[in-house]
Amino acid sequence: MTTPDTDDAGQHLTTKDGWRRFVLGPPPTPHLPTPEEHVKLAEPVRRRYDEIRIDHHARLMVVATSTVRHTVTTGRRLVMLNRHAISARRGLIVSGPAGTGKTIAITQLGLAHELNDRAVHHGASGRIPVLYVTVPPAATARMIAAEFARFLGLPVNSRLTTADIIESVVGVCTKVRTGLVIVDEVHNISLTTRQGAEVSDTLKYFSERIPATFIYAGIDIEHSTILQGTRGAQIAGRFTLIPTHPFPYNDEWKGLVKTMEDTLLLHKHRPGTLVGLDRYLHDRTGGMIGALSHLIRGAAIDAILMETEKITRGGLEAVPLDVTASTQDNRKRKDG
Repeated sequence: MTTPDTDDAGQHLTTKDGWRRFVLGPPPTPHLPTPEEHVKLAEPVRRRYDEIRIDHHARLMVVATSTVRHTVTTGRRLVMLNRHAISARRGLIVSGPAGTGKTIAITQLGLAHELNDRAVHHGASGRIPVLYVTVPPAATARMIAAEFARFLGLPVNSRLTTADIIESVVGVCTKVRTGLVIVDEVHNISLTTRQGAEVSDTLKYFSERIPATFIYAGIDIEHSTILQGTRGAQIAGRFTLIPTHPFPYNDEWKGLVKTMEDTLLLHKHRPGTLVGLDRYLHDRTGGMIGALSHLIRGAAIDAILMETEKITRGGLEAVPLDVTASTQDNRKRKDG
């Protein structure tokens, strides 16, 4: 039994090594001893065991929601349609409010593409099927080019011009057969500024030079400047939009709650407790899957630290949520 290393910088998806760790998947779910076995654990062993359970609950659990399935299906279709395209390849935009599962959807698409590439090219070495970057705030063309280079492990120093970095990235991506490029946080690009316009042009240049399907994700992109003007019209004419929304209170929401509850590793939690609170959970989170995941995982960690080993409504109430979810919850309580 080993204590998880939470300081490993290689876990970041924006590096080649971090992405590969993501593709390998999380560690196996730890065994949950019986209450009798748990009581008999020596203190050092129990402490390590509890730390492993905390790490298990701290991980962002992926649920195959309808949005995830639609994104993966649409993205893989575009990859196939773009396979023999010489130019004007089609792309995909995943857009919606914060906390509605955009990053989960696009990373699952990346995972599906990478696993398929490995299956088709079994035994081939040196391939990098997926490249994942995020757009920094107030990004410049050089900064976005450097993000691409950083993922690939290419050097970036003051002696290199932006054009040098771009050519290096294009050359490597072509050589290693990159077929999917995921660009997250694109709402950080503003076409009303010269820097933002240059970032947009750089991404467009990458999409023309790298024989890959480009996936963009960000907050409310359809209402931003990214799709406005001449540059925006070019993007709108080539990219399919998948909107993400808060979940309504329906069977899918109930299924999400049950799926998350089934992953709990708590010794005294009564199965079905969270399912019985699914309406409360929806009211509390506003249907945001990000807030739901944070709430349940936070309550589970508290249950381990406080040694209650179960999640109750009181335990859920003790977990603070983000401002958006809290505001919606307070509004509902006031209206009720």
